Amino acid sequence: MGLFFWVRLFSGFLLLLLLQIGNASREDCDFFTGSWFLDQYSYPLYKPATCPFVEREFNCLKNGRPDQIFTQYKWQPHDCDLTRFDGQKFLESYRGKSIMFVGDSLSRNQWQSLTCILHSSVPNTAYNLTRVGDVSIFTFTDYEVKVMLDRNVYLVDVVMESVGRVLKLDSIEGSKLWKGIDMLVFNTWHWWNRRGPTQPWDYMEENKKIFKDMDRMVAFEKALTTWANWVDTNIDPAKVKVFFQGISPSHYNGTNWNEPGVKSCTEQKTPVAGSTYPGGLPPAVVVLKNVLSKMKKSVKLLDITTLSLLRKDGHPSIYGLGGRTGMDCSHWCLAGVPDTWNEILYNLIL
Repeated sequence: MGLFFWVRLFSGFLLLLLLQIGNASREDCDFFTGSWFLDQYSYPLYKPATCPFVEREFNCLKNGRPDQIFTQYKWQPHDCDLTRFDGQKFLESYRGKSIMFVGDSLSRNQWQSLTCILHSSVPNTAYNLTRVGDVSIFTFTDYEVKVMLDRNVYLVDVVMESVGRVLKLDSIEGSKLWKGIDMLVFNTWHWWNRRGPTQPWDYMEENKKIFKDMDRMVAFEKALTTWANWVDTNIDPAKVKVFFQGISPSHYNGTNWNEPGVKSCTEQKTPVAGSTYPGGLPPAVVVLKNVLSKMKKSVKLLDITTLSLLRKDGHPSIYGLGGRTGMDCSHWCLAGVPDTWNEILYNLIL
């Protein structure tokens, strides 16, 4: 055998080794630890003006936000690079399949982000947007891909009974909508501390016992455990990918990002520098991770809390649904932070 044969053999072996190392490094990569930096050439992933179905509450530029720099920050993990979201590749890989986000308005935020990313990748393809009950269905008809949203703010059931509206911590009848879906992305937390007129229940129930109220963190854990038991009982990981959208944070207290006296996110134009949030993590993160750690079936956590905490500049503030009378430091502008959540999701399913 000649020298050329051995050179080709060695080159092939070296390429295979590098690919294996690359794959291993991606599998080991922590996509959720890193920092934000300005990338005005590559971001945003789409222009909000070209996404005709963005709801008003997320459409900050159309609502008059004067700065656009918040759309141009890129998330950079410390020990690897994010592969840029390829919408056409995503649609091809999910041809004939269905994706469902299940949760509250933060799920809607991520759902709208994903539909915008995909639509901008194939702007000339046909789509339908319909709603059946609490389920919104965005269908890319040329690919037969459905990207759905099931509005279910607690995951467990709220039922009208003789005593009033009952939040049933151990009942999850709404799960009938989740069967037969190829990818599920769950979320709940945003509504657990609601009180007063915006609280959508009158009593809680567990084991057929009625409670006027209980520690909300305890109730949150009980509901998550009910959901986790449903996943363990009903999901085949070989057929269905299951994710949990991590705790999405709010920014109403500047002390948490070293600006004492600041009471909202308005006028915030830059992320927190570095990779650590001064105010620490919300306690709900610990509860969520504890429940996930006890599950039998594999559920991947989209651990977006820290990277989102750093983005005090990414909220609608006075450029959301309520305008100057409805300060919104909980949801996110689109284009914006939820695009990164979806870019990480894309990297996790590559």
